[in-house]
This record gives sequence, structure tokens and C-alpha cells, in this order.
Amino acid sequence: MENHEEDDLEELRSTIYTFPPNVQNVIEQVLPSTDPLDQSNFNVVDYINSLFPTEQSLSNIDDVVNDMELKIHNIDKDIRSVVRGQTNVGQDGRAALEDAQKVIRQLFVHIKDIKDKAEQSEEVVKEITRDIKQLDFAKRNLTASITALNHLHMLVEGVDSLKVLTQKKQYGEIILPLQAVMEVMQHFNSYMDIPQVKQLSDQVHQIHIELAQQITSDFKQAFSGQNPKHFNQLTEGCLVLSVLDPKVKKDLLIWFVNIQLQEYAHLFDENQDFAWLDKIDRRYAWIKKHLLDFESKFGTIFPQDWEISERIAVQFCHVTREDLAKLMNKRRSEIDVKLLLYAIQRTSNFESLLAKRFIGSTLETTDAKSAIVNNDVTEKVPGNPFEEENEKVSKLHIY
Repeated sequence: MENHEEDDLEELRSTIYTFPPNVQNVIEQVLPSTDPLDQSNFNVVDYINSLFPTEQSLSNIDDVVNDMELKIHNIDKDIRSVVRGQTNVGQDGRAALEDAQKVIRQLFVHIKDIKDKAEQSEEVVKEITRDIKQLDFAKRNLTASITALNHLHMLVEGVDSLKVLTQKKQYGEIILPLQAVMEVMQHFNSYMDIPQVKQLSDQVHQIHIELAQQITSDFKQAFSGQNPKHFNQLTEGCLVLSVLDPKVKKDLLIWFVNIQLQEYAHLFDENQDFAWLDKIDRRYAWIKKHLLDFESKFGTIFPQDWEISERIAVQFCHVTREDLAKLMNKRRSEIDVKLLLYAIQRTSNFESLLAKRFIGSTLETTDAKSAIVNNDVTEKVPGNPFEEENEKVSKLHIY
């Protein structure tokens, strides 16, 4: 091994290495040195002249040579140490590589074991998930069944309760169970193919019909005489009608408004003296007095959102417009400017009063009916004065 090191040493001695300038600069920065022997631009002649500047200095040449040999010996020693270190590094590297390969093989075995265990765990998780999914489906079905049974129980009890309350006309106690039954019935819309559910649905529908007929009959009986009775029962009946089919409420309101205007139709028949335009203010005075009497006597019977007073006023305007149109066409020869202006002024004042008193919430439902009435009047009455005297008609704002 020493012979091998000597050969390497001789090879290093005989080889002159020249580094690029940038590499040399880096070496000088990393290993700074002031020794001329370490400089890249080393010149042998200059170096010897610096050692022996005069002839007298040659007397210590032996000492200089000994120093040089000692330095060479130290450098050889350092080089030998570096070479040995490189040899050991190679051996250590091979040993480390073998150890790394061994560790890699062990790691591969561990990874394979982990993969196998992961696959086994995945199968276990799938089994657990499958069981959980089945349990979840069972829970949903069970919950739906319990809910359906509860609704069915509520529906059966509600129908029985409604039958009893309907027979006793206890409308105040009917409202809540009726709303509950109607809400529960919505959950059974998809079960109508079941005979028992269909039978319950038919019973609920029949109860609705009976309530509508019964409450309507109660109203007609109560207002058939001069002194209406059973106000409390009628008030509760109105609340029940608000829950039933809107058509029932609509038909009742049409009937009730019409009976409120029966007296008006009789007093201001076209054959009566009060019917003509010169006494048009009496029409408006009648409706104002009638509305005040109605609100004082019967205002508490109906819910406020039904706007009964407004409905009566709107129907009064429709009837008045139709009656005046027919009467003016019949007595068109008696109409003059003074009479027409008088009617316009009184009508305009009445319109202002109605605009202050009512908000017009019921007009949307009466616009279509109003249009039909207009068409009927125009078609049935030939020579309509509204068409012949456009200038006059443009000033007449009669409902």
C-alpha cells in the first residue's frame, strides 16, 4: 500500500496543474496565503534571488535547502494523508451504498406489507360501509313509516273531531283541527291509491262541503229577518270560510253585498223620482248612511281583511253606473249642460270621499266584472249618450 502511495505521490510531483483564473480566485479566497510558493504567477528565478540577494547570503544555502526539504517532506505528508483519506472514503462509500441497498430492500418489504394491510383494511371498510348504508336505509324507511303512521293517526282523529264539531256548529273550535287536517292531507297526496287513505280524503272533502253549505245557510237564516242573530257564531264561521275553498267565500260575499243593496235598488228604481240626475246626491247620501249603519251593526261580524264596506261601495258604484246609463239613455232629451255639470260635481265629491275612505284592495277582483258590465251595457243600450256626446261624457266619472 505504501508503494502505491509513493507512486501517487510521484505522479502528483511530476504533474503541473494549471487552474482557470476564476478557480484560482476562489482558491485564494478560501485558502488565503502570502507564501510566494502558493502564488499562481510563481517565478523560480525571482524566488531564488529573493532568498540570496547577495553573494554573502550564499553562505547559509545549506540551511535554506534543509528548510526546503522539510517543507517538501511536510507537503508530501499532507498529500499522503489526503490520498489515504480518499481511499478510506471510497471504501466507506461502498459500505454505505451496500447499507443503503439493504435498507431499501427492507423498506420495500415494509411497503409491501403496508400495501397488503391497506387492501385488507379497505375490504373491512367496504363491509362496514355496506352495513352502515343498509342501516341508514332502514332508518329512513322506519322514520318515514313512523311519520306516516303519526300523520294517519292525526288524520283519523282529526276527521272524527271535525264531524262532531260540524254537527254541533262549534266553528270556533273547528278552525285549528281543520287547518291541521288540511296540512296533514298534503302528506298523503302520493298515497291516494290506498283505499283507506282515499276514503279519509273523501271524508275531509265532504266535511268541507258540509261546512260551506252549513255556514252559508247560517248567514242566510241570520239575515233573513230584520234583526240578524247569532253574531258570534257567524264571526267564527267567517274564520272557517277563510280556510275553505276561496269560491265559497266569494259566493257568500256576492250574496251578502247584493242583499245590502236591495233597498237601494228599490228606492232608486228608474220609475222613482229620486232616480234622476237632479237628485243624484241622494244616492250618495244613502250609501254613506247605509255604510255607517252597517259598520255599527255588523262590522264586527266579518274579518277586517274581507273589506265588506269597500265591497258594498264598489258594487254600489257598478249598480249606479249601470242604472244611470240606462236611465240617461231613456231620458236623453231631458239632459242639459247644467244638469250634467251638477251630476259631475256631486259625483266627483263622492269619488274623493271614497278615495279617502277605502284603499281599493278589492278592485283587482272586480275589474274583470266591471269590464263585462260595461260591454253588456254598451251592447244592450242602443244610441248610448256616452258615445254621442263625447265632450260631456269625458267629464262624467261615474263608477
